[in-house]
Amino acid sequence: MLAFTAHSANDVGMQTQFEITTSGPGLYEFTAQVAAWAKGTGLLTLFVRHTSASLLIQENADPEVQDDLQNYFARLVPRSTDPSMAYLTHTYEGPDDMPAHIKAALLPTHLSIPVTDGQLALGTWQGIYLFEHRERPHQRQVVAHFA
Repeated sequence: MLAFTAHSANDVGMQTQFEITTSGPGLYEFTAQVAAWAKGTGLLTLFVRHTSASLLIQENADPEVQDDLQNYFARLVPRSTDPSMAYLTHTYEGPDDMPAHIKAALLPTHLSIPVTDGQLALGTWQGIYLFEHRERPHQRQVVAHFA
C-alpha cells in the first residue's frame, strides 16, 4: 500500500512524503507514484526516514532479481540468532533488528534522479524500490524533494 502527502511548493522546489506499507522483508516498488508526482525538469532527491530500510534503483522486469537480492543480503547479514552473528550486542529489538541496521548501512538511504520534461531519467528496466529489512510490517516514509 502506498500513499503520499500533499506536496508544497516554495522558493527552492517541492516536497512530499510517500508512505509505504511493508509486510516484511523485500523490495517494494514505488516508481509510478514518484513519476506521477515529479513534473517538470530538475533533480529529484528521495530519502528514507528509517535506519532499518534502504532505497534502491534496481531492475523491475524480472522479479527473480529482487528475490536474489533479498536472499543475498539475508545470507550476507543473517539474523542475530545465527551463530556467525554472536558478536552482536544490540539484540533487544529482535533478531532481525541489528542485521537490518547493518543492511541499511551497506545500502543507500537516499537517491538522486534527474527528471526531464516530467520523465524520470531511469533506464528501460529500472525501478525505484524501498528495501525493507525488518520481518514485521512497517509504515515507512520516504521524503521527496524536487527542484
